[in-house]
Amino acid sequence: MKIVMVNDCAHVGETLIKYLPEEFKVLHLKRSRSFFDKTFRIAWKILRSKGDVYHVHYLLQDCYLTLKFGKHPIIGHAHGSDLRDTIHSRKWGWIVKYNLRNCDKILVAQPTILETAKEYNETAEYFPIPYDPKLFYPKPLPKERKVKRIFLASKHDFKIKGTDKFLYLLAKVDVPFELKTISYGKDVERARMLSRKLGLNVKFIDSVPHEKMNELYWEADLVLGSFGVGQLDTVAIEAMACGRPVVHYVNPEYYKNVPLLYENTVEAVMEQIEAFITDKKKRKQAVKKQLEYVKLHNVKNLMPKLVKMYENLAGD
Repeated sequence: MKIVMVNDCAHVGETLIKYLPEEFKVLHLKRSRSFFDKTFRIAWKILRSKGDVYHVHYLLQDCYLTLKFGKHPIIGHAHGSDLRDTIHSRKWGWIVKYNLRNCDKILVAQPTILETAKEYNETAEYFPIPYDPKLFYPKPLPKERKVKRIFLASKHDFKIKGTDKFLYLLAKVDVPFELKTISYGKDVERARMLSRKLGLNVKFIDSVPHEKMNELYWEADLVLGSFGVGQLDTVAIEAMACGRPVVHYVNPEYYKNVPLLYENTVEAVMEQIEAFITDKKKRKQAVKKQLEYVKLHNVKNLMPKLVKMYENLAGD
């Protein structure tokens, strides 16, 4: 069976491809964000492609083109912003709705957007964000040290990820710590200015290849995910899989039995940050619970479901 994977998001497609059984042949059509690449070039690639199942990431122009070229069956894989924000856009909302209505199968990476997807397509279901267990696996917590190492892993998007809130809270932490974060996201320059204003000594580093992210998690005593819209994301999942305590807010309406923060108050987040920094026992307890939960996202555990989905669609 041949799968045509179109585009990607947070390495989800790459991870799924890596663990598909050998009998599946995959053509992965990638693109950059340049105008030519995301319009004419990707259109030409899709038009020329042949496959038994098309798996398209994001319900935007790539999915629309795949549908217009008559490529079926199609799995439209929504990852968050397409159904959280773009669907309400005057400019692009119609494309998202068209894709929802016409794809043969809809997957959503976030339970927070499942209800919206089902309004347009009854096949929609939640498919957890996968992580690669060959890259992200637990290592022992670092030995006790006076200066703790904190890794702020999310991209700097104040509205969606709430990284500015983390910076404000860290400015109030009395325990000595080193803070490292990646220099990416639409608000990264604002994050730099805010850090200086708050007197925080933050090390902004260049983006690293995905396969090197594990080293950033492992060297940290504590990983900060998101304090924003309340959805689970890739960095929190990978950090938990690496055996590091993660502070991350999830909306309890959509996430059940997830060992993360259900309160989005500054008091609750501050309490957990301080507890994980100062109390080794609480760090270990958190790691144990988070490692147990994150098995749900192990790509090996998700693969049987995906394989069955491909087989069912190809057989229709």
